[in-house]
Amino acid sequence: MAAKKNNNQGNTVDKDFKYYTKTFWRIFFYGMGAIILFFLFASWGIFGSMPSFEDLENPDSNLATEIISSDGVVLGKYFQKNRSQLKYSDLPKNFVDALVATEDERFYEHSGIDGRGTLRAIASLGSSGGASTLTQQLAKQLFHGEGSKFLPFRIVQKAKEWIIAIRLERQYTKNEILAMYCNVYDFGNYSVGVSTAAQTYFSKEPKDLTIDESAILVGMFKNSGLYNPVRNPQGVKNRRNVVLSQMEKAHMITEDQKVKFQALPITLHFKLESHREGTATYFREYLRDYMKKWVSENKKPDGSDYDIYKDGLKIYTTIDSRMQLHAEEAVAAHMSNLQQEFFIQAKTNKNAPFVNISDAETQRILNQAMKSSNRWAVLKSLDKSDEEIKASFSVKTKMTVFTWKGEKDTIMTPIDSIRYYKHFLQSGVMAMEPQTGNIKAWVGGINYKYFQYDHVGQGARQVGSTFKPFVYATAIEQLNMSPCDSIIDAPFTIPVGRHHVTAAWTPKNSDNKYRGMVTLKKALANSINTVSAKLMDKVGPEAVVKLTHKLGIKSEIPLQPSIALGAVDITVEDMVAAYSTFANQGVYTKPQFLTRIEDKSGVIIYEPIPESHDVLNKDIAFAIIKLLEGVTEGGSGNRLRTDGGGYGYNRITGYPYKFTNPIAGKTGTTQNQSDGWFMGMVPNLVTGVWVGCEDRSARFKSITYGQGATAALPVWAYFMKLCYADPELKISQEEFERPANLSIKVDCYSAPKVKDTTAVQNTDEFEF
Repeated sequence: MAAKKNNNQGNTVDKDFKYYTKTFWRIFFYGMGAIILFFLFASWGIFGSMPSFEDLENPDSNLATEIISSDGVVLGKYFQKNRSQLKYSDLPKNFVDALVATEDERFYEHSGIDGRGTLRAIASLGSSGGASTLTQQLAKQLFHGEGSKFLPFRIVQKAKEWIIAIRLERQYTKNEILAMYCNVYDFGNYSVGVSTAAQTYFSKEPKDLTIDESAILVGMFKNSGLYNPVRNPQGVKNRRNVVLSQMEKAHMITEDQKVKFQALPITLHFKLESHREGTATYFREYLRDYMKKWVSENKKPDGSDYDIYKDGLKIYTTIDSRMQLHAEEAVAAHMSNLQQEFFIQAKTNKNAPFVNISDAETQRILNQAMKSSNRWAVLKSLDKSDEEIKASFSVKTKMTVFTWKGEKDTIMTPIDSIRYYKHFLQSGVMAMEPQTGNIKAWVGGINYKYFQYDHVGQGARQVGSTFKPFVYATAIEQLNMSPCDSIIDAPFTIPVGRHHVTAAWTPKNSDNKYRGMVTLKKALANSINTVSAKLMDKVGPEAVVKLTHKLGIKSEIPLQPSIALGAVDITVEDMVAAYSTFANQGVYTKPQFLTRIEDKSGVIIYEPIPESHDVLNKDIAFAIIKLLEGVTEGGSGNRLRTDGGGYGYNRITGYPYKFTNPIAGKTGTTQNQSDGWFMGMVPNLVTGVWVGCEDRSARFKSITYGQGATAALPVWAYFMKLCYADPELKISQEEFERPANLSIKVDCYSAPKVKDTTAVQNTDEFEF
């Protein structure tokens, strides 16, 4: 009886064992099947789209577009996220070592998923660290970011991350994966990718990073918000030391090296990249506007639009970074100096900075400035009435203002800040190679952050006597005159009805003197108004306007004789192009600022075609050059060559200059000293400089400081001094090329022949 009972119990045990075994395997296979189906469904995109083969081949890396100078320097970038592309070869070995040792020590052994690390993480429930490989982290960065906090969704995203990681490993080499990961990580402070982070935090290229600097950046991969070197230097130091310990543990550095680098302080050369700061800010903004039009006219191969903020274009420009910096230094040096004088004189002016205008006109200027301000726009969006908004401009508030000694925190009313900013003298400078049309330097103002109006390509101002060479060129071409021909400097009037004049026009010389018989060369050198007016009378304004437009001036020019003295608004860009025609033997070359545009893969997608046309024959162009050389040899520009004296000496920055090489140039000063100009030329560089306030009624009271020779010429001279001191720039100090068999007399050694005896009456001065 007992034995039978025991047999029944044994059968029951066998049955239970088989049942549980069968159940276990059933659950196991069902579970494995479910897991396989889960991964298959994730792979097929049932739980959300997965990257295609094309996506893996060309991941959306959201690259910043780089603006590159002719000498290979990145001038700036356009970006939503400031990200730059680099190759594995651009990374220093110490950075790669630090990254692998800290983030994925078996990176070169696994195929996207670290099985050992995954099992360890599961066994310890994550307490011993995560198991994400560098490839998984790249997958996360590229295709779904940080992911969901909700566990079921997070599991799905983790599965997709594994699948993408395996695909990436099949698609790319280990080195390519490393480089891609280094290109996509956000290091904070608008710096995405190691290349940008190295520039932002250390002001150097990645290949130049030291071991401790590499350890700092690698430490930021854990959490760039927490381990930010600017905000949390102690935390960053601790994290850097962990990275160094990992490197020593992996035998990538020695114990002594670890101790040495761990003892170092956190040393940064922090420079935040911004659209409003840095080099060539005005040019970069001008280029941005150009690119907005360019992308609408130039499509990708698939017909879609390029995005300058994320497509990683490389825009190669004609700007030379060295010359650009020289031009910016020249503007800063002289304008800060001249501004001191302006503020000194403003102290005695109750309506400063405005001169000789009514209260009503002053209020009109201030009202216009108020309505153009950001404050007005913000308050208007809050449905404030005009009266409420105007009242707010009289309430004192904290603000940061621009000064030439740096930004200053102060308290003032917004209307006072408007008047304060109206005091500032502005400048526009452009330098161009006359033979190629390549723009080498572009300074549109004194500080883009505070003054965004571009006085090179955007702002046209009266050009004064810098217009006179166009009149002389017309006369030499049409009347077969030469620089050595003579004309009488005497009172002169163009009567009503002649050349569309509605009231008799009698120009007067700026010094109220008349010199009698003078050569054209002397007349232009001394900017004699009566001679320019007589030449205009002989050729007519129509001929002068026609030639001026052929020289590339796009402004609308009235058909009036007064244009001979510069009553015309023209941009610095157009003036430089026009003068360049004389230096280029009579051939106009359209200014260009691009050499090519490449996509992120380095494929050229655009190359501009240079534009040029003949305007004058070589002999006439050279004759104008010789006329303009007279300006710097003994005329209004002769202070370029002397070593003492000169009006406004205390504010002539960089004086004395003592240039000895051939220079063709022309000063210009408009009525009431609202605008000062200097156009300066050497054989391979033409530079135009304008100086004046934003409002024409804000100006110097006297011509001593308002004239072009004091206001603008020093910027050109200071700039050229810097250029000549930089031998790599190869700025010419030679003679202008003389045409073979020159048919026009330009060397005025013999007594000039009298060709004009006209003398009429005299009235008020217009300008010079």
